[in-house]
Amino acid sequence: MAKKSKDVPEEAAPAAEVTKLDRKTYEKEIARLQVELAHLQAWVKHSGARIVVIFEGRDAAGKGGLIKRITEKVSPRVFRVVALPSPSDREKSQIFMQRYVNHLPAAGEIVIFDRSWYNRPGVERVMGFTEESRVKAFLEGLPQLEAWLVGSGIILLKYFLDVSEEEQERRFRQRADDPVRQWKLSPMDVESYRRWWDYTAAYSEMIRKTDTDHAPWWIVDSSDKKRARINAITHLLSSIPYEKIKFDRPKFGKRQERPKGFDKDIVLRNVVQNVI
Repeated sequence: MAKKSKDVPEEAAPAAEVTKLDRKTYEKEIARLQVELAHLQAWVKHSGARIVVIFEGRDAAGKGGLIKRITEKVSPRVFRVVALPSPSDREKSQIFMQRYVNHLPAAGEIVIFDRSWYNRPGVERVMGFTEESRVKAFLEGLPQLEAWLVGSGIILLKYFLDVSEEEQERRFRQRADDPVRQWKLSPMDVESYRRWWDYTAAYSEMIRKTDTDHAPWWIVDSSDKKRARINAITHLLSSIPYEKIKFDRPKFGKRQERPKGFDKDIVLRNVVQNVI
């Protein structure tokens, strides 16, 4: 399960010491959890709930894979994933939180932030993209903003995926050697590899300053990606008081009869040929 913590662990367990979850168990459990996510979706639509889920963590900790498993069987109109690019010149002139507030959920929506406003005390701070005074002020004021979000009725869940130095390096090298994963290895990833301890310090202070009773951080050990996905999704579901909504099975009725003289359902013009 995810574990509550005031600080990011400096060292997760080395990958070699982690008992990997076998694929058969993983696939069975993921399938079960995805059914529960479908029940959650129905409840969110029925109740008008508004949910925000934030995923932060080390580079190569597996945020993308976790989010994919959460969303692959549900509607993108209910589960919205927000992964904002670098801010435009106009956005840079706005209040920092402004572009994130624009993506907060309406009734019947779950918004998943793949990286969030925690970019400021994380990557922006370490890479020097913003002034240290702004980071300090942001960390001081953020708990009040999140209290306002929760007070407005939003369910706010925050997860930090942690991984050891050894496992992160193994995943980075795996990406470098695999043509279908090389796109995942960005210059920022390489820089995070070099600045492991700078990021450790930044993340530790970030969590310490913003871990509150109304919006706590939950640390997920991601040394084993499969196990981390199971643990995080299970925790997410257990943190939301959803109920199973009865499905009203529709009556399909009878199909139209084929019109007289209509030979084909679709007029065939350019047809993709079978290759296997």
